[in-house]
Amino acid sequence: MKFLSLLALPLALALPVEDIPQGPAPPVLGARVEPAPELQARYATPTVVIPFPQATIVGLGGADVEQFPGIPFAKPPVGDLRLKSPQPLTEPLGTYQATKNQAACPQFFFSDALDDSIPTSVLGQILNSPFVQKITQQSEDCLYLNVHRPAGVAANAKLPVLFWMFGGGFELGWNTMYDGSPWVKSSIEQGKPIIFVTVNYRIGGFGFLPGTEILKDGSSNLGLKDQRLGLQWVADNIASFGGDPDKVTIWGESAGAISVFDQMVINDGDHTYKGKPLFRAGIMNSGSVIPADPVDCPKGQVVYDTVVEAAGCKGNADTLACLRSVPYQTYLNAANSVPGLLSHTSVALSYLPRPDGVFLTQSPDVLVLNGKYAKVPFIVGDQEDEGTLFALFQSYIKTPADMVKYLTTVFFHHSTDAQMSELIQTYPIGLLDGSPFRTGIFNNWYPEFKRLAAILGDLTFTLSRRVMLLGTSTIAPDVPSWSYLSSYDYGTPVMGTFHGSDLIQVFFGIYPNYAAASFRAYYLSFVATMDPNNGTDPKYRKWPQWKDGNQLLNTYATYSQLIKDDFRSKTYDFIVKNIKSLYI
Repeated sequence: MKFLSLLALPLALALPVEDIPQGPAPPVLGARVEPAPELQARYATPTVVIPFPQATIVGLGGADVEQFPGIPFAKPPVGDLRLKSPQPLTEPLGTYQATKNQAACPQFFFSDALDDSIPTSVLGQILNSPFVQKITQQSEDCLYLNVHRPAGVAANAKLPVLFWMFGGGFELGWNTMYDGSPWVKSSIEQGKPIIFVTVNYRIGGFGFLPGTEILKDGSSNLGLKDQRLGLQWVADNIASFGGDPDKVTIWGESAGAISVFDQMVINDGDHTYKGKPLFRAGIMNSGSVIPADPVDCPKGQVVYDTVVEAAGCKGNADTLACLRSVPYQTYLNAANSVPGLLSHTSVALSYLPRPDGVFLTQSPDVLVLNGKYAKVPFIVGDQEDEGTLFALFQSYIKTPADMVKYLTTVFFHHSTDAQMSELIQTYPIGLLDGSPFRTGIFNNWYPEFKRLAAILGDLTFTLSRRVMLLGTSTIAPDVPSWSYLSSYDYGTPVMGTFHGSDLIQVFFGIYPNYAAASFRAYYLSFVATMDPNNGTDPKYRKWPQWKDGNQLLNTYATYSQLIKDDFRSKTYDFIVKNIKSLYI
């Protein structure tokens, strides 16, 4: 399946080349294989003393980059701390060997519910099995971060910091999938050295369980709270690694990008810690505003009740206490018994950040339009065909009537048939107006594929981005922002420039082409100066701020151009007019 090949790519890339063993044993999927002693002996062992909690951190040396993988930033969220806000470490760690990656948080690859697609439910049951859990190194004890820095950097260097949050629909992903070393090396080569931090956070039913019981307990949005605690660890300790806690840029892709925006609106935009901002800029690749119903909404309660029943906790006086007490495997299976991302429900997620009235006080669209967000410079953009990946499972949608039923029952429970019919008609000829865009009569995987792909991509990513930009540029016009649309995979059959393809081009830089090189240059300039144009090689086009004509940097594999951010205006107008009906 295309999904599995897409998932396998970052898994493979998580292994630095020099760490792959030369013997017959294959590397463990998603885990670092320890470097041979003779390789480590070439380099000095880096040691850093941090203040909070007190510890001497021993890392891995390297010719260009030093790595400190697997540093704990919270108490393990196990036992009574399952489904609880993360707790900071308070006891000294002594001498801590940050020389290997730690566990991924429990994953939600496929729903194991038997009423879902049979092949994916079987896959879900296999992937949840203890054997697979062990070989993929998944564990509730997963709140660790990795630090990458230039080799030999002085403790007082005050380098800018790039803080990465992974994507995966709030159901998949872990920090060691993303090696920050190439970014540090590129920053050195460009004369803009940085420190790169990747953070783990809880996902799925471990990090974003909804429900009235969760709300009353104050245990909602735990994944966002994990990220926030990771940022606080950086504020406390990154100076010891040679970083500047006043120059932190937060960056993410997909759910990671949505997390960047959520970190901007948490606490009504108050992003301070000990009186100072936790970050000064943000980068959002494929994700920003997701209008969402509250934690205790009817859909959220159905998710909670389903998990409770699957865990055998139904009928308990305190179902949440029961969920905390059941064995790990029992809770994992229960949490993964609801519809998942890789199914026909697609991005109508079971688990996602939801307003709780305290931490995330209102739906993100309300917060941004009311000016309750951190006024920091940001970059935000999308792939041209964000929705194709999420429209592959719905081949039963053959007519506009089928589409209306799907959207009203699966996605938008506040909408009417008339509203969804109006939305569909903003793409009047699905075959020609749908995604992958600009491909005429081709690539229609099933009768309504292209239209559904367009709707899912626009409402979840591309046009919600425009809603955010119009709001921020109106409320805080002096705060700079830049936006892009990537088209470098134009012509890829069925998928086009699909959601996640920027990981291949931008994060991993697999193809040494114009797109990969230009984005790396822009981003490193932005991290260093809060402007993607400052110090960037003049061979790359000057990138205007979005407010200057509402222009997007439209990038192909070999060149870029500027285009107006006004396409699909009828759909955009529909979103603005009906946004309260589009909460998920």
